[in-house]
Amino acid sequence: MSSEEKTSQTSSSSPSPPASTSTPPSTHFIGKREDIVQARRVTKLVNGSRDILVLYHQGRLHAMDMRCYHAGGPLQEGDIEEFNGRTCIVCPWHKYKITLAEGEGLYQAVDNPTIKPLRTCWRSKGVKQRIHKVTEVNGDVYLTLNDSSEVFESDTYQTERYRNVLLKAQPKPKP
Repeated sequence: MSSEEKTSQTSSSSPSPPASTSTPPSTHFIGKREDIVQARRVTKLVNGSRDILVLYHQGRLHAMDMRCYHAGGPLQEGDIEEFNGRTCIVCPWHKYKITLAEGEGLYQAVDNPTIKPLRTCWRSKGVKQRIHKVTEVNGDVYLTLNDSSEVFESDTYQTERYRNVLLKAQPKPKP
């Protein structure tokens, strides 16, 4: 990897870069790094079928499926918080915590409910949210979709049925 190329987790949707660039053909141009840094969060529809959230936090770009694995909440509206040293996006609908780096769902557990006062700790539910690879080349940011055959719970909200039927059936916010 050249010194001009940096990689981090992030997502986006744009046409693939021209073949003359040094990026692989499976990447999708998201935008200029400076624009993404300024906006902090960018959502893109990639390949006409995958809604992606690309966000900038503490000097790094991250990308993941845009809708929360639990109930399809809009992660682009979630707060970024740290839990037990792990940076997470918090779904605005039900407060589910998802790590930016791995897509793990975190929850607060009670060590031993018979001992008072109760002591809690953060635990992982496992990887629930599909994370995508972000690459920067000369100030341009590209996304490579995670095309693993492994099924992630966030995949539920990347279907045509969800996009065309369920999403359109949701009540519209009042102005």
